[in-house]
Amino acid sequence: MNRKLPPLNALRAFEMAARYQSLTAAAAQLHVTHSAVSRQVSLLEDWLGLALFERVGRRLRLTDAGRQYLPVVQAAFDSIANATEKLTNQKPRLLRINATPTLAMHWLLPRLTQFQRRHPEVELRLATSDASINNQNADFDIAIRRGNDHWPGFVSNIFLTEHELPVASPALLARQPLPDAAALAQHTLLHSETRPVAWERWLAAAGVPGLVPAAKQHFDHYYLALQAAVDGMGITLGPRPVIDELLASGKLQIALPGPAVRVRGYSWVVPLALAEDPLCAEFCAWLEDEGGT
Repeated sequence: MNRKLPPLNALRAFEMAARYQSLTAAAAQLHVTHSAVSRQVSLLEDWLGLALFERVGRRLRLTDAGRQYLPVVQAAFDSIANATEKLTNQKPRLLRINATPTLAMHWLLPRLTQFQRRHPEVELRLATSDASINNQNADFDIAIRRGNDHWPGFVSNIFLTEHELPVASPALLARQPLPDAAALAQHTLLHSETRPVAWERWLAAAGVPGLVPAAKQHFDHYYLALQAAVDGMGITLGPRPVIDELLASGKLQIALPGPAVRVRGYSWVVPLALAEDPLCAEFCAWLEDEGGT
């Protein structure tokens, strides 16, 4: 039976462009140029005799034909990928993730179950570290670090942005309300070595750069400062959305509504040797979906 099939590369370009609604993002995921993805999409549209996308500025929007075609193409790719995985990997695939402690505890772990359900055949190993990344200590498949630095020998992309606000336990704020930023002078401010200028930056943005608090407490890791805030020891700066689980549970409360100061976000980092690995690529895409980038 002769099957009338469009070019595989063109289908892959279409599926990736539809997933990210962007030729640029699709090109980054496929490790090709923007023009290469555009040519492949145009090739598929010419082959089909149908427009699959509408161009809206720099974004793409699926046409009715594109929306009808996309789930079929994705299902076909998923079927091929699953069959290939079963054929070539009889043992569970191991995915080693190395993340900063606070993000791992308060943002990543509550979400990992979602990824595990999609990939029950994958064994996830999560380690925490704030250590800098280099080729000598890359004992991971995917690392998560703050910032968007250039790491030689690795590919990376930012997937989560942070905004800091003062947070405290509801019990502390009930005992000692915080009407404005100047009232922080009556409170204990909690600092961490891993975010050394956080309070200085926020107080300047709030218009009280010279404020002297009633007391200070210092911790070597931010997750300790966060736990101290939960325990009512004082007020710390909480990065959203990382601490949203603590806010939703009522363990912490936003002490002041603003300013919400944008700070360094988080990037996934993958060794160049794994840049084409399908599982690493899927996990990084999942991080970007969860982070909203």
